[in-house]
Amino acid sequence: MSIYLQIILLVAAFIVFVFAAMYFTGLGLRRMCFKMISEMEEAGAFKASKAIKLQDERKNFFRVGTGNLRPKALQLLISDKLVVKTSDGKYYLDKEKLAEMRSKIVR
Repeated sequence: MSIYLQIILLVAAFIVFVFAAMYFTGLGLRRMCFKMISEMEEAGAFKASKAIKLQDERKNFFRVGTGNLRPKALQLLISDKLVVKTSDGKYYLDKEKLAEMRSKIVR
């Protein structure tokens, strides 16, 4: 096998690895978002008075990696305006946005 073919195959394998890692991380974030939404629904956190405390930052700064996706998933839910943060650091679901998002998913 020529050296040029080996280089091309190495670059192709690296590109496939990067895209696979991004895909599986996205699946993990999606699963974590659904899990957090179901936890909030079970707790009945649909208004500020029923808001619950969620982990919104890493517990250990020096522990890096993909092991704890909850803070990133929570930030995604907040950016989509599905979850609202209260002034005392608790979170609750926006019922209207959740219903709107579910109607888009069903289609």
